[in-house]
Amino acid sequence: MYVKAYLSYAHAMLGDKEAAVAVVRRCFSHLVLNWDRVVREESPEAYAWALLKVRVDTHLKLAGLDPQLVETAAFRRTASAVLESVRCQFAVMETALGLYTAIASLPERQYDTIVLLYVLGYPSEKVARIMGVERDTVRSHRRLAKRRIAKKLGLPLYAVADTTKE
Repeated sequence: MYVKAYLSYAHAMLGDKEAAVAVVRRCFSHLVLNWDRVVREESPEAYAWALLKVRVDTHLKLAGLDPQLVETAAFRRTASAVLESVRCQFAVMETALGLYTAIASLPERQYDTIVLLYVLGYPSEKVARIMGVERDTVRSHRRLAKRRIAKKLGLPLYAVADTTKE
């Protein structure tokens, strides 16, 4: 059900399509082999999403790659997508470096939300299903992420009013 989203996310984080396919295959293999346990979880979707993130991180470590260096490309794509979506609010920025830093410093759930919404282009409802949370939670993560980014960049809070249509 979420293979495309998982592949897109893994590819964005790893920067390598073959590695993304391998990581997602291992993730789904784990889910199949442990299905009885997975369905007993409060939110199987949240469990699966957390597993994917662990698998991506493990892949980076086993490959001897510095996750921060590998994620630079993902940050760049994320920053570009966020800039495009809120172009007028971020017009005052002289460089994208501040935005990369601001995005990189987001808490994990807010970062995931920004990547899924703005880099991978999923609507809020699908992001909620992928992450195993409510749509209101996605909306909250998006709003809080935009506020954190604005604060990091020294932008006024009114410049990041969440006018995104659902």
